[in-house]
Amino acid sequence: MNDNAANVLQTWVAFGPAGALGSVHRTEEGFTFKLLGDDQTRGVYPTLDVVKNALVASLPPGTGRPEFREH
Repeated sequence: MNDNAANVLQTWVAFGPAGALGSVHRTEEGFTFKLLGDDQTRGVYPTLDVVKNALVASLPPGTGRPEFREH
């Protein structure tokens, strides 16, 4: 996945009780995400629902489902 900001069409930030956990990005190729601290995006997914589920699955065990806010 190319992390060029010019390719990002939409962004959603994932918020948990303690603050931001990561972000979801819609690009021309599909949807991708990064958790805080990631240097690169993680894969390309076909839909917003699928990428949100992938982000949630990547969180530490016991972490609740974050709220996604479009930015």
